[in-house]
Amino acid sequence: MSTTILFYHQQAALLAAQYNALSFEQVHESWRQYWPESQMVLDIGAGSGRDAAWLAAQGCQVIAVEPAAGLLKLGQLKTAKAQLQNVQWLADTLPELKACYQLNLQFNTILLSAVWMHILPSERARAFRKMANLLAPGGRLIISLRFGEFSDERVAYPVSVDEIAQLAQQFGLVLKFVSTLNADRGGRTGISWQTLVLELPDDGSGSLSKVRHIVVNDNKSSTYKLALLRTLVRIADAHPGAVLDKQDGKVAISLGLVALYWIRLFKRLVDNGIQQSADPAKGLGFVTAQGWGLLKHLTADDFAIGNFYSGQEALALQQLISDTLKTIKNGPVTYIWQGHKENRLFDMQRTPTRRSDSVLVDKTFLDSFGSFILSEEMWNCFRQYGCWIEPLLLQQWIAEMQKYELNMQRQLTLETYHNNLRWFERQHDTAKVRKKVEQLKATGVSVCSVWSGTKLYHYDIDHCLPFSYWPNNDLWNLLPASSQENRVKRDRLPSQSRLATSRSLITDWWQQAWQTTQEQQRFFTEAALSLPNIRSGCRDFDEIFHALQLQVVGVKHRLQVAEW
Repeated sequence: MSTTILFYHQQAALLAAQYNALSFEQVHESWRQYWPESQMVLDIGAGSGRDAAWLAAQGCQVIAVEPAAGLLKLGQLKTAKAQLQNVQWLADTLPELKACYQLNLQFNTILLSAVWMHILPSERARAFRKMANLLAPGGRLIISLRFGEFSDERVAYPVSVDEIAQLAQQFGLVLKFVSTLNADRGGRTGISWQTLVLELPDDGSGSLSKVRHIVVNDNKSSTYKLALLRTLVRIADAHPGAVLDKQDGKVAISLGLVALYWIRLFKRLVDNGIQQSADPAKGLGFVTAQGWGLLKHLTADDFAIGNFYSGQEALALQQLISDTLKTIKNGPVTYIWQGHKENRLFDMQRTPTRRSDSVLVDKTFLDSFGSFILSEEMWNCFRQYGCWIEPLLLQQWIAEMQKYELNMQRQLTLETYHNNLRWFERQHDTAKVRKKVEQLKATGVSVCSVWSGTKLYHYDIDHCLPFSYWPNNDLWNLLPASSQENRVKRDRLPSQSRLATSRSLITDWWQQAWQTTQEQQRFFTEAALSLPNIRSGCRDFDEIFHALQLQVVGVKHRLQVAEW
């Protein structure tokens, strides 16, 4: 922890009182014309929560970021006391913003108030790039500059409008507004402030154009390129926990997860003879006797996070992943490039692994194979536009398979292709959770609705995040509710206020249902990859609930799902 953050933590009560003595309107009057209403807002360095509370009162959904634990706690208390359910708090810091990036969100407004002077000059370009990449098309970055020295332990560095203007030019933002130099509102002598408003003018669709070129125009001797893109789209949408690292404009994700999703995509196609090699003499590189051949009895859904394999199956799975990674490396990773062959859009860094006769498919296992690397812009493109990209991928994949001579002879229907390309074998797979409810009821345990607390007799298993918008059958996402509640909720997201009201009911259900070591292992393994900002080795249901709240915010923002 830096000395500056430590100071803010230790002096939190005093500083919060100073901040709260001034209103948002007083502090931010200079950029009034750009004040946001009903937007997605990121407040970095949220401090006492004064600004976050005001923004939330204007109808904004606010992610409040504060690195000093003492201030964060006071900020949480302030917004909770005001019953502002549209404020979520995160412990995070510049320049990394690691927790923010795991949210899979883009923001209409990012507010950086009284923070820039604390950032090392050597880290400012990275910090600026990170914030710029979190902006939505047309989004605005608000930066207030403090001029004047500190008389305490806080460390500050020189700031200037020219520096911000140069960074804006470097990272594609437009400087829209520069306020006059204003005296300190708290009456401190020798201190003045200036506010800048920067805007992302468009969606930077270069990455989207690259993807479209690969899908539609790029030379495809097989469907491997399409499969890799669909794999990445699926991971970007569903697994924020798959990100291993983000730095220098690159994103590294779990290589094992890439292989696992590739296998799931091809499983039905290969087993049903629909996917064939463009070169029948060579066959499909990842389909070998010692890997794929020994696992033919498994379904696509059996290749799932949280599953356990032992003996021959465990060894065959590791061989299959190895075969798959070799195919991906020698195929699409090598042949997807821009301009010249050395300018590859993707890269892989393999880590040597030792085979084991027992395997739990969790984050540790998947990460052990190494990293898959792509540009931050491409990753953001998959996150933001995946729902548009995937249908195009499916269309092109089907078009490629329809050219196979055997498929033409069989006269396969379009429905057959689509059925074999679907992501889940079983759509609303609630059987495991329903079985758990019946087991508890059989032993005399009362099971209550997570939405009302009423004892359940006739019940449904509700997907908290609707399956039709975000297909996920993880244990944390499946909750008992009355049949009437489930019908009323339909394909809507629970509002933040409803989640807050049901918090104890949901966490009580999780604790009641998933008690054994094996059950908890699966529960937390699934959550660690599907939800943002879960600590390694987390076994805390409250932490999972907080991540669930953030995931609801993300799905609502990206897909514009109605609330219940």
